[in-house]
Amino acid sequence: MKRILLALVFGLAGTAGASIAAEPAGLPVSKAASGAEVYIITPRDGATVSPEVTVRFGLKGMGVAPAGVIKSNTGHHHLLVDVKVLPAAGQPMPKDANHLHFGGGQTETTITLTPGTHTLQLELGDANHVPFDPPLVSKRITIHVR
Repeated sequence: MKRILLALVFGLAGTAGASIAAEPAGLPVSKAASGAEVYIITPRDGATVSPEVTVRFGLKGMGVAPAGVIKSNTGHHHLLVDVKVLPAAGQPMPKDANHLHFGGGQTETTITLTPGTHTLQLELGDANHVPFDPPLVSKRITIHVR
């Protein structure tokens, strides 16, 4: 079923127009809107928080759409927890405890973190979970969990 859906998505991507550029070694890469920004609204950089922390996502200059929806200037959020190296360009972002996907178009989440210091960063992905070109990433923030 996944192969059928991917074939359908790639078939539609070919008709999406100039917003998608060919990537030689991977999935098509969507172009980011000029001046677009993704950012973390809360918590603030340096905040001390409880283990259950609500993270609110911000986006300026583009819209949010669920994964699988191919529409110019839209994408969905991925929350990177304690990630030091951004996901590879032209490849779908990993999905694990450090790379959280919000393919339903969510703009906030509550996560549980262990006590200690953690980093949070957002990266906007296109309909296929592929980072935009150029990548749309927030400032990496540091929070302290008590």
